[in-house]
Amino acid sequence: MDLRRTGRIFGWLFIGTFVTSIPARLLFIDGAGASWTDMRFVPGDASSASLKWGALLEFGLIVTQLGTAVVLYPIARTRSHTIALAYVSARTMESVFAAIGLISMLSLVSVISAMDGASGAEAVALQVQGDSLAHAYEWAFEWGPGLVAPIGNGLLLGYLMYTSGLVPRRLALLGLVGGSLLVLSFLLILAGVYDNGEGPSGVLTLPEAAWELSLGIYCAAKGFRPSSTPVTPATHREPLPSA
Repeated sequence: MDLRRTGRIFGWLFIGTFVTSIPARLLFIDGAGASWTDMRFVPGDASSASLKWGALLEFGLIVTQLGTAVVLYPIARTRSHTIALAYVSARTMESVFAAIGLISMLSLVSVISAMDGASGAEAVALQVQGDSLAHAYEWAFEWGPGLVAPIGNGLLLGYLMYTSGLVPRRLALLGLVGGSLLVLSFLLILAGVYDNGEGPSGVLTLPEAAWELSLGIYCAAKGFRPSSTPVTPATHREPLPSA
């Protein structure tokens, strides 16, 4: 297998996750009429167009996330079959949470349409429904990019890259540190110490973001290092002599 070529494909797919995920998040927030730190449904400021474009980008995120796992798996399993399977599982779960958020935001489009001409108890019920959908998206965002991503992209992928040498080990260390800090941030948010986007959450997220972006750029430019840890051949066993 051509490590450099495969690494470049992996790198461009990783960059694709950045190109799709951040704009999708911003469009979802704008579409709900909310803010980064206060995700809720504000009918007067909501935008169906933003929600639809955000959903399209979020689907692109799912495709690129799964693509990174599929491309990396043949190489990763020759280094560690367990880590390879764990990374594919993490990427799949991250995509599941993204799909939950995507459907929640698309459902909000129907609520916006129903709000036209609604009044009284009907308007209140639609407001509650819209808030529920916005909060469902926010929780999916917390558990996907907030927990599964740092475990998969930070800890698992960082460990794989560090032990195999597919990328410089100093770069891989950033993944291990960034993943650990983002998991810590998730636990603090879950405990109610601060909300997402508030307090030190941005600082604790920065190393993981820097790792993922740096990994994508490095791999897209140079691919995987051919000098990485070679595949360990399976132990050859002579057949037992017949009785």
